Amino acid sequence: MKEINKLLEVMKNLRHRDNGCPWDVKQDFSSIAPYTIEEAYEVVDAIQRNDIDALKDELGDLLFQVVFHARIAEEAGEFDFRGVVDSISSKMIRRHPHVFGTESERQQEPSAGSWEKIKREECLAEAGHGFVSILDDTPIALPALKRAQKLGRKAASVGFDWPDASGPHEKVKEELNELIEAENIGQSKAMEEELGDLLLAVVNLARHLRVDAEGALSNANRKFEERFRLMEEWTHSRGESLGDLELCDLDRLWDQVKASE
Repeated sequence: MKEINKLLEVMKNLRHRDNGCPWDVKQDFSSIAPYTIEEAYEVVDAIQRNDIDALKDELGDLLFQVVFHARIAEEAGEFDFRGVVDSISSKMIRRHPHVFGTESERQQEPSAGSWEKIKREECLAEAGHGFVSILDDTPIALPALKRAQKLGRKAASVGFDWPDASGPHEKVKEELNELIEAENIGQSKAMEEELGDLLLAVVNLARHLRVDAEGALSNANRKFEERFRLMEEWTHSRGESLGDLELCDLDRLWDQVKASE
């Protein structure tokens, strides 16, 4: 707690109305939310680059965001950092009965969907007798690909899912054929809809293959960027630019870059 208390004191001083940092003082939940998202992505970036030193720094930046939000809430008389810690600790204990529960609960293996089941029970308890959808706590602000993964996972937790990967495989083929049909007809609205269905089907396939679709696409982006930059460097070294080449030459250069890996 010594280190945490030091950080809390730093945050308190930064938010001091008279002697604090003017920028920090004027911030609120909404104004720093974009920075919170940005710091979370930078943590993921450090992990994907396998940069441990950067990961330590980025985790610190993300922790600072948590402390920042907690301080704003404390000043408003809502909750403080200790409340945040107590809340997440209680939640983790509650949702891991196979670790923290009774002796009989600890002897049971966690079943698929048990996490979502406990979450749903919590939501029902909070709502009383009102209707609660299992999808209610899926944030709209999530990136579309990440949200698609979460929606599929939640639906699967109540049995709305294919038994194996063969179903998603066929669904991807089906949606691709429907996209091609819409393209042949030339209906832009239908093409957009069918493309969305195809992307959703691919996400469901990734889930069945136990592949994180968001991470897979991020890696593909990184790989494409590295290869494309290398194409640019090679052409620049010859006094040319990619825009000067024909498509067949670009394809040949792309294959050369891939072969050099």
